[in-house]
Amino acid sequence: MSTENVAFEVEECSVRITRARAKELSESGGILCSSKSSGVQMPILRANSKRMASDDIKICSISSNGLPIKRRAVLKDVTNISTKGSDRNCGNASNVRGAKPTRRVSAKAKANAPLNVSAGAEEDANTRLAEDLSKVRVVESQEVSSRETSDKKERTVQAMCPNSRDCGVSDITLSVSSDESVPQPNEKNMSPEQSAASKDRGIINIDSDSKCLQSCSIYAPDIYDRIRVAELDQRTSTNYMEQLQQDITEKMRGILVDWIVEVTEEYKLVPDTLYLTVNIIDRFLSQNHMEKKRLQLLGVASMLIASKYEEICAPRVEDFCFITDNTYTKGEVVEMESEVLNQLHFRLSVPTTKTFLRRFIQSAHASYKVPCTELEFLANYLAELSLVEYSFLKFLPSLIAASAVFLARWTLDQSDHPWNPTLEHYTCYNASELKTVVLALQDLQLNTSGSSLNAIREKYKQPKFKCVAKLTSTRSVLSLF
Repeated sequence: MSTENVAFEVEECSVRITRARAKELSESGGILCSSKSSGVQMPILRANSKRMASDDIKICSISSNGLPIKRRAVLKDVTNISTKGSDRNCGNASNVRGAKPTRRVSAKAKANAPLNVSAGAEEDANTRLAEDLSKVRVVESQEVSSRETSDKKERTVQAMCPNSRDCGVSDITLSVSSDESVPQPNEKNMSPEQSAASKDRGIINIDSDSKCLQSCSIYAPDIYDRIRVAELDQRTSTNYMEQLQQDITEKMRGILVDWIVEVTEEYKLVPDTLYLTVNIIDRFLSQNHMEKKRLQLLGVASMLIASKYEEICAPRVEDFCFITDNTYTKGEVVEMESEVLNQLHFRLSVPTTKTFLRRFIQSAHASYKVPCTELEFLANYLAELSLVEYSFLKFLPSLIAASAVFLARWTLDQSDHPWNPTLEHYTCYNASELKTVVLALQDLQLNTSGSSLNAIREKYKQPKFKCVAKLTSTRSVLSLF
């Protein structure tokens, strides 16, 4: 083939050459021109093609004697090769292929790069990194301490002024050092002037050094303030016998309560169960007419509810049926229990006389160097005597508890007045306000009416209660008012 024919065929290679066309040219002795000389766009060769590059395309060049020389295409890693034309058509190849090519190139670069970093330089870098981390930890610890200091200041403001939002205390900046003591919430939110004034009046802070965790000394003032409001909201009707009940009387109610006291002693139930049982009975009778034959059923169901609420291990329904000599079946007790709960709307967290009695006895013990157990038993005895009497429903539970402490102190010690500023502060009653209830309790203590309901008296004649039921005052309490 002459040189002119070769040049002619090179000039005609301006069209796209397919594989079939290339095969025809190779069989007929034609020449497949290069893309550089003819401007033909060569197909992009990929490494994962099923055929070898030598089978797909044969690139020819002209030797000195005019014969074509066949060469195999050498494929390299072209996944990261980008030209201006390829960027416009298919975008960045590395983004299409993923991060693998980048990792491959970086690995090659690391393998070919000279190692210029010495061991000493690495140690210096690690030292600088450790110093930076320590600085970061110091900054974080300073931020945490600053946040704790700000929280302590905010708690101090709230302790000094509960209505800080109303009085604008949020705009005041307080400087509280780490050595200064923050006022505790158990100081009844008193200012220093008020605290000093209370000490001058002889009021002892009963919550300052309380070691009993169950007394909740930190929150006790707020708790009992809330309970004082609740006893007014959930008060029992004081005249339901006259207005609603027609088949039962006050004496029947007293007999039922006296029997419940015996049952609580038999099953060793806590005093809170006894007080809550009587409260449930009175609240139910304040809203529903009750027949005489179902009165004991109401007492059993009320005791079952109170036991479930107050006791750790409440007696079973069968036990309550047994104590009634199987007068009522299990189904009747459960049905009555459901009726009582629905009538009371499941409101069982009610303040009773026992709720206030714990707080007031603690206040009475503040003036003693050693706690007096007889005072506690005697106050509980007098308070339980009021459960049997229907006439005591007209008095608030807190008033009955304060009067029981008053009379108990007078019974044990008649050489001094039983009321003091500490008791007046924590009970919120002065001596003159207790006069009516104290006189009524003394009549129960002396049994001036000759009542035959002796379950409570027999209970507190036992040695485990110091036989406080046998104690009586030799002087009349009327002289104190």
